[in-house]
Amino acid sequence: MLGLQYFSFNDLWSPLILALFLIIAAAYLVLVGPLSEQIKDAEPATAAQKIMFITGLFVLYLAQAGPFNLLGHVMFSFHMVSMAFSYLVAPPLMMKGLPIWVWRKIVRWLPTRQLSFLAHPIVAAVLFNGLFSLYHLPIVHDYVMLNFTVHRLYYIALFITSMLMWWTLLNPLPEGRQASGLSKIGFIFLNMVLLTPACGLIIFAAEPLYQTYSNPAVWAEAMRYCVSGDSTALLRSFGGPAFFNFLSSAKEDQQVGGIVMKFIQEGIFASMLAYVFFQWYRKEKQEDDDDSYPAGGAGGPLNPAAKLMK
Repeated sequence: MLGLQYFSFNDLWSPLILALFLIIAAAYLVLVGPLSEQIKDAEPATAAQKIMFITGLFVLYLAQAGPFNLLGHVMFSFHMVSMAFSYLVAPPLMMKGLPIWVWRKIVRWLPTRQLSFLAHPIVAAVLFNGLFSLYHLPIVHDYVMLNFTVHRLYYIALFITSMLMWWTLLNPLPEGRQASGLSKIGFIFLNMVLLTPACGLIIFAAEPLYQTYSNPAVWAEAMRYCVSGDSTALLRSFGGPAFFNFLSSAKEDQQVGGIVMKFIQEGIFASMLAYVFFQWYRKEKQEDDDDSYPAGGAGGPLNPAAKLMK
């Protein structure tokens, strides 16, 4: 299926990286479980938090070291799915999965005074979407895909900036600066707009943009970083990425990738928009209800004179 049968278990699942992710998952469960009982001001994570963190970690593994990573080197559309999983799905799940006390310790450990400007909503949105858009310029994308160290560093930078971007919407620290409901709605629209040019470039390009997915020699070189053995054997066996492309052409694969990325982004942010609007509406309604009753909570609604005095 999708050509995966032609690759080994090691190529598909990256056992060493899988072991690393399992260690991270085990360390998390110990930290927010038994160990939390021995830490001052710490509380065990809830079942929902554990599910969210482990799910986010699993999604990140699938995208960066599992089958989606391999498929992302074969077809551009799967590359975009991998990007969406890595930076739009995994980060918010993992952030919501960490208890407040863990976040407090992380914030104390970081030089927040020097780096706090990076979490400013506009800065974070521009950083993430700017890095993402820059990465999908053809010359940059092909260079990053062919240089393993640069590839890893760039992906780490994207992950960090995605966390900063999500911080505005999911800030878990009640004592931290919380954006208002209206600000969050504006922030969501800003992110949706900033990613549009890159997706538009990909969707409406007249020809394939990336040598990695259209030039067999470049593709084989890029595959060196996700398959074992001599990647040139892939050329002898399959001739190039077109063998695995179930779409009609590299151009169509590219267009589908751009559409998929934009669709996933729109779906996730539309869901966040609905959630933020509902939370904002509930908060405003609660404040209106509070203004309708005496401070002590007893008695009926205040009369107009009492409201004015209040």
